[in-house]
Amino acid sequence: MQKKVIFRGRLLPIALLAPQLAVTFVFFFWPAGQAIYQSLLREDAFGFSREFVGLENFQEVLSDPTWLNAAMNTVVFSGCVAGLALGLALFLAVQADKSLRGATVYRSLLIWPYAVAPAVAAVLWLFLFQPEVGMIGRGLRAIGVPWDYRLNGNHAMILVVIAAVWKQIAYNFIFFLAGLQSIPASVLEAAAIDGARPARRFWTVIFPLLSPTTFFLLVVNLTYAFFETFGIIHALTNGGPAKATETLIYKVYVDGVENLNLGQSAAQSVILMIIVIALTAIQFRAVEKKVHY
Repeated sequence: MQKKVIFRGRLLPIALLAPQLAVTFVFFFWPAGQAIYQSLLREDAFGFSREFVGLENFQEVLSDPTWLNAAMNTVVFSGCVAGLALGLALFLAVQADKSLRGATVYRSLLIWPYAVAPAVAAVLWLFLFQPEVGMIGRGLRAIGVPWDYRLNGNHAMILVVIAAVWKQIAYNFIFFLAGLQSIPASVLEAAAIDGARPARRFWTVIFPLLSPTTFFLLVVNLTYAFFETFGIIHALTNGGPAKATETLIYKVYVDGVENLNLGQSAAQSVILMIIVIALTAIQFRAVEKKVHY
């Protein structure tokens, strides 16, 4: 039974919460407030003049075909990254949880990619899939696949998805392995005694018990695909070819930093923030009902 901690005054709990509240304010609320304020303005590229335009920036962004294309790319990219990263990590964690020779080394090797920076991960995959000198790129061409991620938009999307998934598998693997090792052996033994085969034990016992971990990782992976894959896309394709891999977060960078359209870039940031908050709220309302704690 857990003991409930009761503070005698308000000063100590406020002091304990203050660092986290300060970090949240500095790195989320203040930038978010600045983005909302700037999304209502139209500024020249050098910041010498500004004009209040209300919601015009939002109207222009939502009617822009290139933004709609980036939104569609984001849906495809995020869905593929989250689905593949979760599925592969779960498969590897199940294998690593078995009594295998050298399992410790196997687990350590699977965790290493998490320490690699996104841009470095992108360069690694760039070397492998480069059409002329990359080992996999040359291999694909040798068997008749006209592989060239620089000219083919589908090839470019496949490449950025592979790099993003590889980077995220290690993170998911750690949580899934910890979840698997926390399942009591007596529960699995009881299911085996009842005649449940390994596949049935996994889907009727193990997977439901992993649902809190899976739900947490689903939220984290979607957030990762939306915000933390900028470095991978920038290093691999620069959003090309012909904007085939330009996601919403990358378009914010292009419009704000390269095109110096600060108002529309800020409006895109606000829209992206609203989308992610809405997705997270929907997941907590719809998916969490099926999660068993």
